[in-house]
Amino acid sequence: MLIGYARVSTIDQTPDHQLDALQRASVEADDIYLDVASGAKASRPQLDLVLKLIRSGDTLVVTRLDRLGRSMLHLVNLGADLRERDVGLRVLEQGIDTSSAEGRAMFGMLSVLAEFQRELIVANTRDGLAAARARGRKGGRRPKLTADQAKQAQRLYDEGEHTVQQIAEMFGVKRGTLYGYLDKTSIGTRLRSINSLDGSA
Repeated sequence: MLIGYARVSTIDQTPDHQLDALQRASVEADDIYLDVASGAKASRPQLDLVLKLIRSGDTLVVTRLDRLGRSMLHLVNLGADLRERDVGLRVLEQGIDTSSAEGRAMFGMLSVLAEFQRELIVANTRDGLAAARARGRKGGRRPKLTADQAKQAQRLYDEGEHTVQQIAEMFGVKRGTLYGYLDKTSIGTRLRSINSLDGSA
């Protein structure tokens, strides 16, 4: 059985070209499923439905690979899943048909390219972190307060002359952020008069 899948990015785009091509490839109109979703969008209800309905021996037909996969890696994983379920994949405009040796070989090349892309991203990330460490920077978010500012905030807190909210405003941070820089053993030890003003330790 042939099952067709088509996708357009917005409701303003017409799927007629895809629908006509699928029907010329002998896919019955009732067996064509259409999604309106951007290429990167994870949720594709009709594609999810197709993947539930399709059975061993069936063939999924699309006009182009970019109608089917969100990314090369997603496409390769999807192709592998179809292959494990003994479902064929035919891509009309790109001449891919996994029922033939040539089509399987072409899809295999996509798998190699996807793995290369993944390794390249990992390598670039690793190199970027190494370069940052060499310049004295660590990964993650830049701290809200410098070490000197944290010491000054602690001193102001210990002196008990300002509320936590006032100290936070001095440094342009939220109260919760400021608490993260304070010595945990000192929190709650301030004078009751300040606590009543601040509403907290």
